[in-house]
Amino acid sequence: MLTINMKILYFNRNRMPEKKERELNAEYSSLDNLLQESDFVSAHVPLTEQTKYMIGKKQLLMMKPTAYFIHTARGKVVDDTALVEVLKEEKIAGAALDVYENEPQLTEGMAELENLMLLPHIGSASHETRNIMADLVVDNVLDALQDKIPRSLVPTWGGKF
Repeated sequence: MLTINMKILYFNRNRMPEKKERELNAEYSSLDNLLQESDFVSAHVPLTEQTKYMIGKKQLLMMKPTAYFIHTARGKVVDDTALVEVLKEEKIAGAALDVYENEPQLTEGMAELENLMLLPHIGSASHETRNIMADLVVDNVLDALQDKIPRSLVPTWGGKF
């Protein structure tokens, strides 16, 4: 069994059985308490009507100024504009995103932030998905070599393709 020497808080629609909590050394918490107490907050929820924009400015401002936010759920779980604002004002220490509110577009200001790590949605890194992605890269290169606009452009800010 893996032992993690830290306090682990979790929030979920359904609480785990107490035995499982003990095994994982995890403590059920309200979302507000979790945000206020945690040094690292990681979002892993499906996108539903209940989770859409569950993390906005109000929730981000509950976090410690030394805390980090990690987002690997679905884009619209987090209000990216609020996150950019909170990061610019250094209300939290930083964030790392694997998903974006309006994928593949980044919210204005994201690319300039020193305290924000942007990942290329690698949470889907299965062999099957990676093979499809490799094929897409080849298709994009072939498009470019044929003077066509590649089908999967990375957004640019101020520049033109």
